[in-house]
Amino acid sequence: MKKTSFAKSGHLPTLVSAFLYFDISFMVWVLFGPLTPFIAEQMHLSATQKGLLTAVPLLGGSFFRPILGLLADRFGGRRVGILGLSLTLVPLILGWHFASQLWQLYIVGFLLGIAGASFAVALPLAGRWYPPEHQGLAMGIAGAGNSGTLVATLFGPRLAQHYGWHVVFAMALLPICAVLAVFFLLARNSPSKAAPKPWSSYGTLLRTADTWRFCLLYSLTFGGFVGMTSFLSVFFHDQYHLSKIAAGDLTTIVVLSGSFLRPVGGWLSDKAGGFRMLLGLFGAVALCLLLVCTLPPVMVVVPLLFVVMGMLGMGNGAVFQMVPQRFPVEIEIVTGIVGAAGGLGGFFLPSLLGMLKDLTGTYAAGIACFAFCTATICMLLLEFGIRWKRSWPAGAIARARVFSYRATGTKERIGEVAAD
Repeated sequence: MKKTSFAKSGHLPTLVSAFLYFDISFMVWVLFGPLTPFIAEQMHLSATQKGLLTAVPLLGGSFFRPILGLLADRFGGRRVGILGLSLTLVPLILGWHFASQLWQLYIVGFLLGIAGASFAVALPLAGRWYPPEHQGLAMGIAGAGNSGTLVATLFGPRLAQHYGWHVVFAMALLPICAVLAVFFLLARNSPSKAAPKPWSSYGTLLRTADTWRFCLLYSLTFGGFVGMTSFLSVFFHDQYHLSKIAAGDLTTIVVLSGSFLRPVGGWLSDKAGGFRMLLGLFGAVALCLLLVCTLPPVMVVVPLLFVVMGMLGMGNGAVFQMVPQRFPVEIEIVTGIVGAAGGLGGFFLPSLLGMLKDLTGTYAAGIACFAFCTATICMLLLEFGIRWKRSWPAGAIARARVFSYRATGTKERIGEVAAD
């Protein structure tokens, strides 16, 4: 059967809408990162408090993602996307007018998690328009909306320097409203959308080992990316004594690679397989982080972190190339669950970095822990591959490139939950 080209196989307006939705939502979600040095100076925060402040929106994202995923499954991605963008206005208004104490900022940060939950809506909305051979690229393009971090880290510190950090929340209202209008006009649900799954299917997925394996992998790739993105402005400012604007600029440079290499990771995973991609990427990340934890001069640490973030961004694309191969029917639900795990991983990383900084006086210990976790996952992935080769349907193994694959002639139902 002749395969349809990527351009002709899907719905470009929906793909663009999903990208913009995720992009502007991601900008809002990580807004506390570049603003924390300003807030910390005004409120005299410790490293632990700084880490927690940048981490709370990520925790909120983990909480709201399954909820939006469930709603998208029931009511369609377009309706839920409009709802998510509308609700994102609430924490921005609160941050602009009402947040003046640390506990209030924690509430605002948690509600910003609604923006982070856009992941559970934007990716399935775009991915369902495309066949399996193009889903890695399609979901990678939609997922490249994490480039919204560049807007936050580049312009956030400058606007806060001139107008105060409260006003930055007000300014963020404008692009949210603009994207809401575009999304309303252009986004469409795929005609191939399946009927809502019964509630029992959610329990079945949560009892499936592969669901938790993907959660673990994504907690390191996306959790590492978003956690580092949120905390790097604080890291550069505190560790290297750079100005707040310079710290934001270096964060922008570092995040650039992860933002734009995500679709590359999805595309390469379509070609080489997500499993092989992840195996190489985790190894490279662990090696670079071991060098970063020596805290070299800033001219050395920036290129190292640039590579780390690029590899993590490609890892995000690789994970979500594999998810629809394993769970083609339950993609909305699984995306929400796995995405929540990514946000949860992102919450723990800045919290750990800040806490260990207060305990040890340096960020080296926290970065070393991250390197150790990445190396451990690399080893576990080999064990996952052995299990997947035995239990996955034949077509899914072939597309994910789990080790080698030989056709057995056995007919297996795609999406079948294998006993583990």
